Amino acid sequence: MARLLEEYRANVLPKLMERFKYWNRNQVPKIEKIVLNIGIGEGGRDKAVIEETVEHMKAISGQAPITTQAKQSIAGFKLRQGMTVGAKVTLRGKRMYEFLDRLVNVAIPRIRDFRGLSPTFDGRGNYNLGIEEVIVFPEVNIDKVKNIKGLNITMTTTAKTDEEGRELLQEMGMPFKKK
Repeated sequence: MARLLEEYRANVLPKLMERFKYWNRNQVPKIEKIVLNIGIGEGGRDKAVIEETVEHMKAISGQAPITTQAKQSIAGFKLRQGMTVGAKVTLRGKRMYEFLDRLVNVAIPRIRDFRGLSPTFDGRGNYNLGIEEVIVFPEVNIDKVKNIKGLNITMTTTAKTDEEGRELLQEMGMPFKKK
């Protein structure tokens, strides 16, 4: 079992039950899924850039990503319908907790000039995080990186409010800035 899942069951769940006065374990918010997304941008025309992005995503997440295509043509961006514009992965279960553990304990501390994550949520207890360079993950070999891309991470929770979601992720180890 994933270390962070055991931590959730042993420590986080009882703390949240006490903090929010839940009487049932099923009321306690939990993380449903984590979606990782990398936008390719101008490299969408170059097959090597697409393959490199897919390999980075595979190394970071531990599963094969799907490529995303443009839904419509936009002349100003030199974008045609059906052109590859990114890659995404949805993580659930054991892989999700393993990724979150690596994100909190390995990747985030490697970010230069890090002063904490923004504690802003979406109004429904879900959290979005942008990482400027995928090279903060040790799975990505820096010597083989030709095009440095950013990574968007979306954490979907069962929390009803932002306060519940923030408390859940903070107990799981997310280093938020103090308000």
